[in-house]
Amino acid sequence: QTISGEHGLDGSGVYNGTSDLQLERMNVYFNEASGNKYVPRAVLVDLEPGTMDAVRASPFGEL
Repeated sequence: QTISGEHGLDGSGVYNGTSDLQLERMNVYFNEASGNKYVPRAVLVDLEPGTMDAVRASPFGEL
């Protein structure tokens, strides 16, 4: 969430920032997907079912 916010992304992966520099460097942490949405290049998550449910229920569960 912190890195997304620093790069001007909302919870659904849509860029809402105002800086051209932010957008230019977006590919450091994110890949552009269809619909002008950005998704993380890597996600490290514990695969325990409870942890997965918590991630899906979080504000970034839509990514």
